Amino acid sequence: MAALGWLTSSKRSATARSVLAGEASAEAARKNSHDLVEPEAPQEPTEPGSAEPEFPVVGDERAAAFFDLDNTVMQGAAIFHLGRGLYKREFFQRRELARFAWQQAWFRMAGVEDPEHMQDARDSALSIVKGHKVCELTEIGEEIYDEYMAERIWPGTRALAQAHLDAGQKVWLVTAAPVETATIIARRLGLTGALGTVAESVDGVYTGRLVGEPLHGPAKAEAVRALAAAEGLDLARCAAYSDSHNDIPMLSLVGHPYAINPDTKLRKHAKAHDWRLRDYRTGRKAAKVGIPAAAGVGALAGGTAAAVALHRRRK
Repeated sequence: MAALGWLTSSKRSATARSVLAGEASAEAARKNSHDLVEPEAPQEPTEPGSAEPEFPVVGDERAAAFFDLDNTVMQGAAIFHLGRGLYKREFFQRRELARFAWQQAWFRMAGVEDPEHMQDARDSALSIVKGHKVCELTEIGEEIYDEYMAERIWPGTRALAQAHLDAGQKVWLVTAAPVETATIIARRLGLTGALGTVAESVDGVYTGRLVGEPLHGPAKAEAVRALAAAEGLDLARCAAYSDSHNDIPMLSLVGHPYAINPDTKLRKHAKAHDWRLRDYRTGRKAAKVGIPAAAGVGALAGGTAAAVALHRRRK
């Protein structure tokens, strides 16, 4: 029964599917990170003020930073921008585009993740890519980033990530978006890699199923936990950044949690637990900010193959 230990562990509150999704994402992220090349030129971070503590700690190789993507690093949701790009390339019809557009508009206005909207978008995306080759979607993902995502990166959050990179630390995206899309964004921003939802593929073709479940909520925490163990990181010395209360499990894992553009529930939780906050939507600065940021600073094949291999080993 030892082989079923991952299903019966009493040490974690996440579901078994969350654990599987997290571990598959961590394995895919580590494999894909070796292929991330030609990052954008580093951007100069703002000089810290005299009252700011020195963070991140330069040279601390057991520390890393984990950034949520949607509304934290990028305005809006990556999966909706992906949908727009796929529609442009005639992957689906106008009726489905209207649903994507409505979901994106709601997300932008509300600033929070609606589980039903996000699940509907993921189900739509899976049905759209089923039967398509992994390499085809990867190539298209590069084009979609340039068309819809590049101009939506929050400069302030980008500066926070660069501060960790300049300190010699690894920086990972952690998102419910497809791991291939997340990996493209990470590479374009010069980050270490990305943890994302892993779609199953067989012989390089999508099956229309996920490995585990979407990397959302508790599954994100499991992915970060698994990656930290594999990388030899000390989570107490790591930082995590997110806008959503859904990511409280991930934020609670690390010693330096940050609420970025927080929704109402996360703002309340952050204040109650003395977490640091930063809001780039209005330019207002919360009371506790540990890293200065300037408003003016402006893969799928490997991932799915790793995930399927992991899934088969679990069996």
